[in-house]
Amino acid sequence: MWFIFALLSAIFAALTSILAKVGVEGVNSNLATAIRTVVVIVMAWGMVFLTNAQNGISEISKKSWLFLILSGFATGASWLCYYKALQLGDASKVVPVDKLSVVITSVLAFVFLHEQFTTKSLIGCIFIGIGTLVMVL
Repeated sequence: MWFIFALLSAIFAALTSILAKVGVEGVNSNLATAIRTVVVIVMAWGMVFLTNAQNGISEISKKSWLFLILSGFATGASWLCYYKALQLGDASKVVPVDKLSVVITSVLAFVFLHEQFTTKSLIGCIFIGIGTLVMVL
């Protein structure tokens, strides 16, 4: 089931890029990011209430709060940079560079989460890097 959700995430991310590129035209990129964020907040809280998950808030540990907040800051910084890049560059070049996050995530997961970094992972990361270079040059 995780694969289906991951595939749907990729499809929606692709749509996000195309829709954002059109939407950011003539709009300050920070303002565009703020508008997108409001929509995401409404959708996320809507799902929380739809699935009756709001009761779990009191059960969240301090550690989880800290890392969720830090993740939120990282997401915000990513979105602000992404929208500025989309405003300045072609979506077909911005998106592949953004997807280098796959390689960076793999390295960070190995270093900080002690996840396995196999030969297959290394080859995949190299191909992603090469593919990104081919697409943007």
